[in-house]
Amino acid sequence: QVQLVESGGGSVQAGGSLRLSCAASEYISSQYCMAWFRQAPGKERERVACIDRGYRTTYSDSVKGRFTISKDSAKNTLHLQMNGLKPEDTAMYYCAADPLCWLSSVNYKYWGRGTQVTVSS
Repeated sequence: QVQLVESGGGSVQAGGSLRLSCAASEYISSQYCMAWFRQAPGKERERVACIDRGYRTTYSDSVKGRFTISKDSAKNTLHLQMNGLKPEDTAMYYCAADPLCWLSSVNYKYWGRGTQVTVSS
């Protein structure tokens, strides 16, 4: 059972930056695809970025060029560097893990509890 704990959320003004982290309870690098999802009130949970076992990354169009996903294998930690934040990035951000990089949230086996990101205009 993989346990995931997110941190680093907060409130920033538009144009600002935040760095989210997700600490995993076990070695993740070679076993799992790791992803960041977000969910705003009244909206579907959407994948914003993922990094597979080979360190290949994928981003949603809405964050491409502004967000960077990375993983520190030695520390079993996943990061999401978010720059140029916009009010529409406001959401609860979740870390997820699964052997495969699914687009849909329903396929991910392990989830953290989330960290709130609020961007004001």
